[in-house]
Amino acid sequence: MSKNHGDEIDARILAELRNNARISLAQLGERILLSRNAVRQRIERLERDGYIRGYTIKESVVDGRSKASAFLLIQRRDRMRGSDVIAGLRAIPEVVMCDVVSGELDVVVRVEAADVARIQEIWHRVSEFPGVKDITTALSLSTVIDR
Repeated sequence: MSKNHGDEIDARILAELRNNARISLAQLGERILLSRNAVRQRIERLERDGYIRGYTIKESVVDGRSKASAFLLIQRRDRMRGSDVIAGLRAIPEVVMCDVVSGELDVVVRVEAADVARIQEIWHRVSEFPGVKDITTALSLSTVIDR
C-alpha cells in the first residue's frame, strides 16, 4: 500500500479484521470513524486488490479430537526443476501452507491433520515423491501466536 491517507485507513481496517474477522461493518465503522457503507466499499476493494484473499475457518478439533500439526522441512533433488514436489503437495488437503525458502532447505510445509498417525501417513507419502531428497519433520507442541 502506498502512503496516502486512504491507505492508512485501509491498514486500520485490515488490522481490525486480523484482530476480529467477525466484527460487524457497523462496529468496524465506529472504530475507524467511517460509515458502514464506506467500510463495505473499502473491504470490497481490498478483496479485488488482493489484500484480502479469502476467508478461513480454523478449527481446533476434528471429530472431538485435538488436531495435530507439523512442519515438513523438505530438500528437493533438483531445486530448479522441483515443481513436481509442489504439485504433489497441492494434492494433499491437510497441507495448509507451503513456502519455497532460501538456504539449505527448499520447501517448508505446514500440515494440520486429525492426529499424529495421519501426519505420519502424509510424511510417508511425501517422502516417496521422486523429487524429494530429504525431509525433517517438526511436530508442533503448541501454537502461541496464530494471526
